[in-house]
Amino acid sequence: MSDESGSAGGGGDDLSSLSGFFFYVFIVHPATAWILKPGRFDRKKSIMYAIGFLALLAAVKTGMEMQAKGPNHYSLLNVSRNSSPLDIKRAYKKLSLQLHPDKNPNDPNASSKFDRVKKAYDVLIDMEYREVYNKFGQDGINSSKRFDETQFFMELGVFYVTWGIMAYVLTLGKRSSLGRQWTFTGLIVMLVVEITLMTSQGSPFPSWFMPQNTEYEAVWLLHTLFPALMNGCRSIGSYLYVDLDAQTRQLLLALQEQNKDILLVLRDVQIGVQNVQATGGGGGGGRLATAGVVPPVGATARATPTGKIKELQDRLQVSNSTVQQAVGQLKSEKSNSNFGFYAMILGYVAFSYIFSS
Repeated sequence: MSDESGSAGGGGDDLSSLSGFFFYVFIVHPATAWILKPGRFDRKKSIMYAIGFLALLAAVKTGMEMQAKGPNHYSLLNVSRNSSPLDIKRAYKKLSLQLHPDKNPNDPNASSKFDRVKKAYDVLIDMEYREVYNKFGQDGINSSKRFDETQFFMELGVFYVTWGIMAYVLTLGKRSSLGRQWTFTGLIVMLVVEITLMTSQGSPFPSWFMPQNTEYEAVWLLHTLFPALMNGCRSIGSYLYVDLDAQTRQLLLALQEQNKDILLVLRDVQIGVQNVQATGGGGGGGRLATAGVVPPVGATARATPTGKIKELQDRLQVSNSTVQQAVGQLKSEKSNSNFGFYAMILGYVAFSYIFSS
C-alpha cells in the first residue's frame, strides 16, 4: 500500500473527484430524492433522514479513501507536524531498530516497511522538503515542486471554474435556486480556506489541531467532501423550495372557476327576472317611480333588477378575462436541460483528462 498518491491539483485527485462526482450524481442523488419524496415520511423526518444518509455515506466513502491512501509521514514516524529535527531523529532511530529486516526475518514486508519509514525520515528531517510535503504531498517531493503563485492560482482557477460550471448546470431551474445558493456559498468558503492554507507561511493550524495532518490533506478532504455537499444542497434545496408562482396560478385558476359558476347562476337569475317581468310582475323602474324616486338620466336601465344583474355580469366577465390573462403570464417555460447535462459531463471528463495529463 502506498503512503500517498496525488496532490491537491494532481491527476490522482482529479480522478478521485470525477469518480466521486459520478457516484453522488447517479447513485446518491436519486437515493436522496427517494427519501425526500413528498408523502413518504414526515417533513422533519425526511430532512433528518436525508442529512443523516448523506453524512454517513460521505463519512464512509471518505474514510475508505483515506485508508486506501495510507498513513502519512508524520503518522509513520509517530511525530507531530511541529516536531523538531531532533524529535524526528529519535523517532526514526527507535522505529528503524524495530522494523529493520534483520530484526524481522519472518516478516515478508519488513523491507518495504523499513523503506517507507526511511523515506518519511528523509523528507521530514529536511525543513525545505517538509514544507513542500505539507503543501503538495508526496507527489510534490517526487517532482521537486515548489510553491509558485502564478501556477497555483492557475490550477486553482481551473478547479473552481470547472466545479462552478458543474454546480450551475446541476442546479438549473427554479426548484434548485436554494441549492444553488448553498452550493456556491460552500464553493466560495472552500476557495477562501484553500487559499489561506496554501499561501500561509509555516503551519496555519494550531499545534493541537490535527497534529499529524498537513495542509495538503486538509485541501484534499475539502475537495473530496464537496460533491457530497453539492448533491445534498441540490436534494434538500429542491425539497424545501416553495413555488409561489405555481401557488398563485392555482389560486387564479380557482378564482376563474368560481367566476364561471357565478356567471352561470346570474344567467339563471336574469332569465327568471325576465320571465317575471314578462308575466306582469313589474320592473324596478316602475316601483322607483311609484315611490317618488326619479332615477338619474342614463341610469334607468341599470336601476332595474335586470340592469343590475347585467352590470354584475359584465364586471365578472372582465374579471374572468383578467384572471385568464394572469394565468397565461404565469405559465412557466420548462427547458429541457438533459442535453446540456450530459454535454457538461463529457466536457468535465475531457477537461480533467487534458489538465491531468
